[in-house]
Amino acid sequence: MPGRAKVLVDVRPLRVTGFRRLWAAGIVTALGAQLTAVAVPLQIYSFTGSSACVGLAGLVGFAPMALAALWAGALADVRDRRRVLLVTTTGVGATSVLLWAQTWAHLRSIAVLLLLAGVQQALFGANSAVSRAVTPRLVPPGLLAAANALQSLVVMSTGIAGPLLAGALLQVLGSEALYLADAAAVCATVWAVWRLPPLPPAATGGSTPGAGLRRIADGLLVLTRHRLVLVVCLCDFAALVLALPTALFPQLTRETFEPSDIGVLYAALSVGGVLAALFSGAFTTVGRHGVAVAVSIALWGLAVVGFGLSRSLVVAAGWLVVAGGALLTLGVFRKTVLQTAVSDDMRGRLQGIDTVLAAGGPRLGDLVHGMAGASLGATWTITGGGALTAATALAALLLFPALRRHTATVPVRR
Repeated sequence: MPGRAKVLVDVRPLRVTGFRRLWAAGIVTALGAQLTAVAVPLQIYSFTGSSACVGLAGLVGFAPMALAALWAGALADVRDRRRVLLVTTTGVGATSVLLWAQTWAHLRSIAVLLLLAGVQQALFGANSAVSRAVTPRLVPPGLLAAANALQSLVVMSTGIAGPLLAGALLQVLGSEALYLADAAAVCATVWAVWRLPPLPPAATGGSTPGAGLRRIADGLLVLTRHRLVLVVCLCDFAALVLALPTALFPQLTRETFEPSDIGVLYAALSVGGVLAALFSGAFTTVGRHGVAVAVSIALWGLAVVGFGLSRSLVVAAGWLVVAGGALLTLGVFRKTVLQTAVSDDMRGRLQGIDTVLAAGGPRLGDLVHGMAGASLGATWTITGGGALTAATALAALLLFPALRRHTATVPVRR
């Protein structure tokens, strides 16, 4: 059985009580978040009858999410991270209650709905930045990759189960119940955060704790001056912009596949991520994290090329499964590099920046793919983007020795 233990997901981080509570509670909360993620677009469409308004809602939510992530990341470096995480988590649940209230009151106001959705996106962005900075304070450095894989497993699996659960509940209880269920689910994480020990800030080096904009600027300066961090962030951002083809799935179902196949295409990416997370023990013990980032990006790009050339749904889905696995592996090692490459007093700000890049990359990628697909066609756009992504990974390895040399801070042993 030792061979199996080295392949299956590494559960050693769950031996840490605080992380175990957060991880288990996160399963419940992530399922609840998916319920609201389904309910809001449906409600917007019921108000307006316009898919454009649904798309606009996603764009409107990005700006407050990005600003809040940057602000909360800076705050996490000068305040007790447990308290900041508690406030943002509670705020997410309170907003779900307000979303339920506007539905229960039959307001039918698109302005109120967009406002509440924007506030919740802001709180979500802040919460994500802080929680990523909390993880390195809970688990040993050598187990960070395994901890990130466990958290990614929750995100990927609930991304599949959540919408299915939402669809079933909608038929029976309606959208009001989805908001209330989300609010109730958040209570699990509130409890888990409450049980954490205090997580006071590291020494601030004499900087002013209240200077939020200045501290955010300091974080951006670190990003530009720290070559390893900059290369990892730019490569990851380029991969998301150039090689995430989801915006072209509707066009592909019209030109190459059948309209009913679109669900298979979306699900294949998530399935690949879940499988990679379940068998993450095979890669979380890798010591060269910089090389692992580049290899993941290259594999992601090559799998997207294979998908773009596919004319069979089975083959296309197979390539997307591989791509989804590579994307999860990239996320695990990107987070681990960013969590370990800087001192603890900079982690919050760097995680805030990473949250913005991780959320902004797919949005910009949808725009780029949509415009290129309309002029060049889906096949050329997808294969070209995948090839450029693989080339980016190769160039990064050849041109930046820091990426080749970067290793885990602590030798990882099973």
